[in-house]
Amino acid sequence: MMGVRLRAHLVAFALVAPLLAFIVLFFLWPLVAMTTVAVSDPTVARALPETSAVAGDWDRVSPPPAELQEALVADLRALDDQQVLGDVTRRLNSAQAGFRTLMGKTVSAVRETEGPVDLVAVDKRWENPAFWRAVADYAGSIYTDRNLLAAVDLERNVAGEIVAMPEGSSANFAILVRTFVVAATVTLGCLLIGLPYAMLAAAVDGWRRQLLLAAVLLPLWTSLLVRTAAWFILLQDNGLINATLMASGLTSAPIPLIFNRLGVVIAMVHVLLPFMVLPIFSVLLAIPKNLMPAAASLGAHPVRAFLRVLLPLSLRGIVSGSLLVFMSAIGYYITPALIGGPRDQLISSVIAFYATGSANWGMAGALGLVLLAATLVLYAVYGRLSADRTARA
Repeated sequence: MMGVRLRAHLVAFALVAPLLAFIVLFFLWPLVAMTTVAVSDPTVARALPETSAVAGDWDRVSPPPAELQEALVADLRALDDQQVLGDVTRRLNSAQAGFRTLMGKTVSAVRETEGPVDLVAVDKRWENPAFWRAVADYAGSIYTDRNLLAAVDLERNVAGEIVAMPEGSSANFAILVRTFVVAATVTLGCLLIGLPYAMLAAAVDGWRRQLLLAAVLLPLWTSLLVRTAAWFILLQDNGLINATLMASGLTSAPIPLIFNRLGVVIAMVHVLLPFMVLPIFSVLLAIPKNLMPAAASLGAHPVRAFLRVLLPLSLRGIVSGSLLVFMSAIGYYITPALIGGPRDQLISSVIAFYATGSANWGMAGALGLVLLAATLVLYAVYGRLSADRTARA
């Protein structure tokens, strides 16, 4: 009997093993890697081991001890990998501007001299404690909250307290706010269009329903890049939309619909509309069609019947569709990059810059964690609302 049960368990595990492997390889592993990159930066600590050993004892307030300066000189003298030196310089320069020229000058002086080196004599900038704090912060520990704080325009001061970054030094938080505002606007636009459309599709049947659903599903069969490029053509000053408006006499000049927020919202609403329509449609199909006529027979106005009967019953589909659209919108990259202007780029563009433009994977991972946290919060809210509605039912 036990052998039969064990065999059944092994068969069941073999059936789900490919799915588990897929989840681990393509979801959990990238998530762990992104989190690790966001909270750790071992480049400087590994490249400057002696400096790392001494930096932890410095309080970052008093002048740097002679042991720290000697350790830095020894590490720079022993560092012969130019690629690693370049990585160290980029890390330090991101914390304190001026390290690119300072490191080049210091490394040359250190390698040309035997024995102790007076770094202040090499460059007066070594008298500035800010440069030493940057070295100590990066070399002191491989784990840091620097990237997570910088993702929302925060940093630690000399005393270790979390404070806001100086104005103009970073715009990550402003772009995050812009991303959420655009995502909320797109979600509202999809809801205003998708709810009536889903109600119409659920009210008809036969070929009419198939035609309405095909019109919604058709964009999903087309590449996102192709759809965005199509809107790029349609929204131009001499595109089809402006040409139609001017030909009908509604406008005397082209309306700016591209390289601005309006064009981004229009294109994103079109792309994400199916994710709003389909969840609402699936919920509406399960609602008995005689409820609205019953409410009308009892004297309810159609608007009142909709607000009191149909809307509450379709709320689960509305919340599901809104959640799907919002989570998709906050991570959009192609559409804002092609349709929007410089002030319309979302946080995905910043992540792409850090990942490919400056090779700062830590900041890219930290910003990705911010979006992941927002998604998890939305999931938690949705789960709580669903649980409350189930409990009341």
